[in-house]
Amino acid sequence: MMADILFYIFSALALICGVMLLLSRNPVNSAMFLVLTIASLAGLFVLLEAFFLAAIQILVYAGAVMVLFLFVIMLLDLKAEERRKFKILALVGAVVAVGTLLAIFFKSLGTAQLSATAAPGFHAGTIELGKLLFSQYLLPFEIVSVLLLVAMVGVILLSKKDLK
Repeated sequence: MMADILFYIFSALALICGVMLLLSRNPVNSAMFLVLTIASLAGLFVLLEAFFLAAIQILVYAGAVMVLFLFVIMLLDLKAEERRKFKILALVGAVVAVGTLLAIFFKSLGTAQLSATAAPGFHAGTIELGKLLFSQYLLPFEIVSVLLLVAMVGVILLSKKDLK
């Protein structure tokens, strides 16, 4: 019973903060609403007994990635006209992302077999994900880390003032 109540609280918090993220005009406030959304998703992972994913959600996304986002927001210091261009681009990207997710969702609904038991070999809250991440998926993991490094260097180069 308590798990159901917590599920509804975390779900409502994720939805409310997600909507506030989109409606906020200040980019820093939007980033803070994104942190709250990520924290509520971590709470949902805890309810699913996926403690490793909840910890990663907080440490990696709410911690490291959001710090990077805040640095980008503060270093770029976009003017109002430039913000409008980025908002239109972000809106197009959001529509494409939501459309893709809905297509994947409906396709998976058509092929899903409902079962009351977990998949064989699935153990929630174990280190199986870590083993896979650092063995079978090591190359994609390293590629993502290099891309984040390149993004940080790009932000630094974009934020430098011309000394002419």
